[in-house]
Amino acid sequence: MDLHDFVTTRHELKRPLLVVSGTKGVLACGYLNIATFDKLDEAGAIVTGVNNFEDMLDAPLVAVSQAASQLGLQQGMTGRDALARFR
Repeated sequence: MDLHDFVTTRHELKRPLLVVSGTKGVLACGYLNIATFDKLDEAGAIVTGVNNFEDMLDAPLVAVSQAASQLGLQQGMTGRDALARFR
């Protein structure tokens, strides 16, 4: 999947903090909290155990916000699936 249609953000911490933002939602690593996405009614999905954006594409979603669920996302889908809906 080509990530040029998305905004990618990487912060170097002990493990990288990774975020891929589309027009309809955000795919993020485990540093972010799905409860905040829910509180703010934002579409978000979380993957864990990733070190780069490529890892995020194949990683299973471990959490999805209510707004992301309304876009058809559910736990176990891949990051690639999430970005297809967040495009």
